[in-house]
Amino acid sequence: MRTTLPAAGRAVLAAALLALGAAGAQEPATQAAELTLEQANAIVAGAIARARERNFRPLTVVVLDASGELKAMQREDGASMFRFDIAVGKAYAAVGMGASSRYLAERARENPNFFVALAATADGKFLPQTGAVLILNADGRVLGAAGASGAAGAEDEEAVLHGIRSAGFSTDIED
Repeated sequence: MRTTLPAAGRAVLAAALLALGAAGAQEPATQAAELTLEQANAIVAGAIARARERNFRPLTVVVLDASGELKAMQREDGASMFRFDIAVGKAYAAVGMGASSRYLAERARENPNFFVALAATADGKFLPQTGAVLILNADGRVLGAAGASGAAGAEDEEAVLHGIRSAGFSTDIED
């Protein structure tokens, strides 16, 4: 049996649903606004510019947001087919553990079983290899991570460091 609310009840219900929808919409919009697509694209462009300036092998560069979701990606001509997955795995590890992948690679040497378990838990999407760096705002809060693959690990890292800094952000790596 179908019942119908009186007009006053429908108005109260509609107002409540609108209020809930507005409250729910505010949080994701605030979170999403922390690292914009424009900023993520600027990081990628800066990383690729550094790679071309230094004549690194062709890179794939990715930017993930703080929840590990892909925000931006570019694959240079000539970058091999595995580079996207590797760049994502490096950045995913960095944002997931809250540290640059260089630091994670060092820790993985000391405790390989733990890092193998992390990789298995993340369905292989967790690569503690040099080439990804955290993106920090002015308050030091993690906004995401940028990762690259295609050159040597230190070169991948140099490229994303440059991209992050040229976009106006700081990183967890000090020079």
